[in-house]
Amino acid sequence: MASGVIKCKAAVAWEAGKPLSIEEVEVAPPKAHEVRIKVVATAVCHTDAYTLSGADPEGCFPVILGHEGAGIVESVGEGVTKLKPGDTVIPLYIPQCGECKFCLNPKTNLCQKIRVTQGKGLMPDATSRFTCKGKQIYHFMGTSTFSEYTVVADISVAKIDAAAPLDKVCLLGCGISTGYGAAINTAKVEPGSTCAVFGLGGVGLAVIMGCKVAGASRIIGVDLNKDKFAKAKEFGATECINPQDFKKPIQEVLVELTDGGVDYSFECIGNVGVMRAALESCHKGWGVSVIVGVAAAGQEISTRPFQLVTGRTWKGTAFGGWKSVESVPKLVAEYMSKKIKVDEFVTHTLPFDKINEAFQLMHAGKSIRSVLKF
Repeated sequence: MASGVIKCKAAVAWEAGKPLSIEEVEVAPPKAHEVRIKVVATAVCHTDAYTLSGADPEGCFPVILGHEGAGIVESVGEGVTKLKPGDTVIPLYIPQCGECKFCLNPKTNLCQKIRVTQGKGLMPDATSRFTCKGKQIYHFMGTSTFSEYTVVADISVAKIDAAAPLDKVCLLGCGISTGYGAAINTAKVEPGSTCAVFGLGGVGLAVIMGCKVAGASRIIGVDLNKDKFAKAKEFGATECINPQDFKKPIQEVLVELTDGGVDYSFECIGNVGVMRAALESCHKGWGVSVIVGVAAAGQEISTRPFQLVTGRTWKGTAFGGWKSVESVPKLVAEYMSKKIKVDEFVTHTLPFDKINEAFQLMHAGKSIRSVLKF
């Protein structure tokens, strides 16, 4: 069972807009239905940067960010039956309690059991397990993987194959699963179809991979940074286009290029103007556009209702629609059997102390995913 407080290294965001600070933090033992995890590897995602920027209305400071991680269970609180010390795990920012009306509905993966406290940066009992320099530090997305040890709710943990390399499968905690699931689960891409993917970062590449696995015959990558095109083609894009190379709006270009529009489009940026372009790139009568990117707080989408009246569908997805606790172990198995790529997303591996460098690489567009190892 749980031992005492652990002192360890963590990257603390003391305030918005400032670099992270490597500190010694105290991590309290897990309470009932909680698990303390030794984080082995964690990656940096745009969502961490979005909250750090101060633009996230749910952002609380000081906080330990990070939500793409993998590790080993160190101890469990009372009442935890499905996990034990030594288990190999991936923490989950969307839990799966198996009991709420969302979990019981096959149409969604959005478990709401601990949503309110998680959004406030707290554990389900409305307290924190982190302290630093005598101050309470908030949790982030129910995971806080930018710490050598973290505490999460037991419903926010996927137990995975112990043979899986944690410095790779940590990416299945967010980006890869999100993009892959957007194609497989949300759009349900069909064999022989034509797809357009807007934004060729980690999530966009995962969408391309999903479209390819689903049997799409044409996959068009769209990005302003042509340096991303070669990688997109490695993942399965059949062609790539840069909107800056055309005088007319990109949706008109795509409609012409595809004899009326694409069957499926995906917005993987979080830009509401691009979301509109993605919808309007879809084929009349049956085109489906999926919003994967998270737009800044308060932004709104627009299009003419006639776009939907004439048979286009606008959808969104979170964590690729995967019911997390049951699906992440299967995604790890798909990676282990080489059905899906993971290693190819990792462009940089850095020691944990270089976390601010990982953020710089991401902002510069030089990395797909940087993995930090403790």
